[in-house]
Amino acid sequence: MPLAAAVPAPPRRRFRIGPRLLPYLLSLPALLVCIGILIPFGTAIYYSLQRYRLSQPWARSMNWGENYINFLSDPSFWNTLQVSLTYTVLTVGLELVLGLGIALLLQKRTLLNNVISVTLLLPLMTAPALAALMWKLMTNPNFGVLSYLVGFVGFEDFRWASDPSTALLTVVLVDIWVYTPFIMILLLAGLRSLPTQPFEAAALDGVPRFVAFFRITLPMLMPYILTAALFRMLESIQQFDIIYAMTQGGPGDTLTVFQVEAYLNFFQSTNVGRSAALLLILWAITFFFSNLFIKNWLRLRERARGEH
Repeated sequence: MPLAAAVPAPPRRRFRIGPRLLPYLLSLPALLVCIGILIPFGTAIYYSLQRYRLSQPWARSMNWGENYINFLSDPSFWNTLQVSLTYTVLTVGLELVLGLGIALLLQKRTLLNNVISVTLLLPLMTAPALAALMWKLMTNPNFGVLSYLVGFVGFEDFRWASDPSTALLTVVLVDIWVYTPFIMILLLAGLRSLPTQPFEAAALDGVPRFVAFFRITLPMLMPYILTAALFRMLESIQQFDIIYAMTQGGPGDTLTVFQVEAYLNFFQSTNVGRSAALLLILWAITFFFSNLFIKNWLRLRERARGEH
């Protein structure tokens, strides 16, 4: 007797996303992140247009930009702007020079260079606030190891962060120690990805190394330098943890950068409106510099592709 033919199971219906719905579904996470950013941003704009102190909530009222107008005649605001820009220029400039120098020394792919490059990343793995506390102990005038060492070269009773004349130098040193490895690893990746043909041709023509560096290496590496400078600029101009952990913005107003000034206005003076206005001005500065860096980066990329 022939076996009965197996009855095939009915096909299961699979849920399929239409081609029109798929782009919206894929962009949903970005939309949620955008909403999460725009809500506090809009709240900050709203607070910056108010005369609002936490200690006097009954006196809260709209002042429609008076906080921004008051900055024009406020010496503390201009001091904050000067300190923030000075700190950014010093840290980013010195870290670029040091990071590029270290990357050039480690450019050749050897086991020793690879081990050294990984070892130099250790400061970057340290939390900036923790690094600042470590340096605060090392620079203590009474028992700090760095204070003891500089005493051998004639700097007795060096005050480090407690002296207005050396406080900026101290926090810049901490920033350099923490973030130079970040610049180094980016530029090292850029150096190792450069094509070898131009350098081989320059060596055959007898071009000196320093000429090849300025005429070949540096122009080809410029997009990487701009990328590293952009990331560090955004971090430096918004610096808070290193400066606050070291000096709380002092001595006096020596290190009152934007983030520290906004923090002190909010939590000490309870001036919510002024604090929000300061942070929005900081956002405007970072937005301006970011666009400037990105435009130059795009121009350099087009030039490298031979489009101009």
